[in-house]
Amino acid sequence: MSPPDDLARAVEAVLFAATEPMTADAIRAHLNGATGVREALARLQADYDGRGVELVVRGERWHFQTAADMAHLLRRDREEPRKLSRAGIETLAIIAYHEPATRAEIEAIRGVQISKGTIDVLMEAGWVRPAGRRDVPGRPLLYATTADFLAHFGLSSRRDLPGLDDLKAAGLLDPVDLAFETIEVANPYEED
Repeated sequence: MSPPDDLARAVEAVLFAATEPMTADAIRAHLNGATGVREALARLQADYDGRGVELVVRGERWHFQTAADMAHLLRRDREEPRKLSRAGIETLAIIAYHEPATRAEIEAIRGVQISKGTIDVLMEAGWVRPAGRRDVPGRPLLYATTADFLAHFGLSSRRDLPGLDDLKAAGLLDPVDLAFETIEVANPYEED
């Protein structure tokens, strides 16, 4: 591995000092419009691959993070993860797959009303954010996922969300839902 060039070193320094993940354009702005930032990011990502610290991109934002297999070394106190309610998980999934979505759209997909607290919990976790208002009567608030959502679930973008076939293969779909897909209902008025 050869030593990084001056541009790669500058990109590394900007990212190291950043308080939050940065886009390539934001990095370029710190470097007075330098060209080749994306190539420098790719080189740095390759250089840090397999090390204790890695350069990752989540939602087009770059940042350094501790390698997943080393994270346990940095935990002093064991955090108890907060568990989302079923309503919270369903609401998060609907927003992720259908964003931006209004409360009414979420309720229509779920088939039941959701309490305001469900979306509040998702917003407090930093996974959901208000994303404007739909241009219809009443101007309902739209909700979308955040870069923190992508980072928490290890996704580069929403395109990395599993599809229906992936969920079936993993056994994550409700067997009742799958059964309805295979049932053929006979018409009692149909002549033999």
